[in-house]
Amino acid sequence: MKAMVSNNSEKQSDGQINYQMNIKEWGLLLFLSLIWGGSFFFVEIAVKEITPLTLVLGRVGLASLFLLLFLHIKGLRMPGISKIWGSFLIMGILNNIIPFSLIVWGQTHIQSSLASILNATTPIFTVIMAHLLTKDEKLTFNRGLGVFIGWVGVAVLIGVNALEVFDVHIIGQIAVLGAALSYACAGIFGRRFKEINSAVVATGMLIGSTVMMIPMVFIFESPLNLTPGFITWGAMIGLSLISTSIAYIVYFRLLASAGATNLLLVTFLIPVSAIFLGVMVLGEQLKWNDFGGMSLIFMGLIAIDGRVFKLLKRN
Repeated sequence: MKAMVSNNSEKQSDGQINYQMNIKEWGLLLFLSLIWGGSFFFVEIAVKEITPLTLVLGRVGLASLFLLLFLHIKGLRMPGISKIWGSFLIMGILNNIIPFSLIVWGQTHIQSSLASILNATTPIFTVIMAHLLTKDEKLTFNRGLGVFIGWVGVAVLIGVNALEVFDVHIIGQIAVLGAALSYACAGIFGRRFKEINSAVVATGMLIGSTVMMIPMVFIFESPLNLTPGFITWGAMIGLSLISTSIAYIVYFRLLASAGATNLLLVTFLIPVSAIFLGVMVLGEQLKWNDFGGMSLIFMGLIAIDGRVFKLLKRN
């Protein structure tokens, strides 16, 4: 996905693009973190009455319809029959089907707050996978340090009890970590779409995900027997339209104007909104190791981001 240079960007002496965020972009970043953090909140509500795979199908299906409408309004068209649809399917598996399913299933056993913290490890997995799978994004000292600190944070989150009792609660946490790994692989695979409009890629990915999810749902679950209530339907719509469709639109706009590096900041903010909604609305409670693990993961992300180290060198 190609980041476009906007008017608020400057070139540094080394020729690299330095994106400067204005107040509007900071507002969009905060909004994006809120609606992405809200996805864990919506899942926590909906999964009580909707089975995991059916919930994922509803999310990607409704979101794809909304984005198709968005493309129509913008005068954009989806590509015809071509090999690109095969790539859309793979992207849908990596960025939607696997992570959405793992997160939803994981949240049947762990709190939404904890799930959002574990999901914040996505950049850590991205650094590792990029080192293994690409030639131009190798580990540096800062990134290696960040990965190490982040994994210590994950260990603190899961706790030493995992060595004694390997229960479904632990498996739920591992499932969300698996989702973060899948997101990381999707980020690397998605680099091949840099010449295609990002909204078209997102729509193709969601359409492909929907097509693949339909048979899976009817094979493994019985969606026609479900009778979700009004609140559950509201959570489903919020998850699909707000935390998926609108989130993608805001994400791609920020990617174009603020750059991928600044978008990493949303990783820090998503757990904040998810924890706020989980604690204040759902009545969830976090333990000391949850806060300790989150702090270490954030420290790891700061090291990976590297801007703090650059600032200290300048001073």
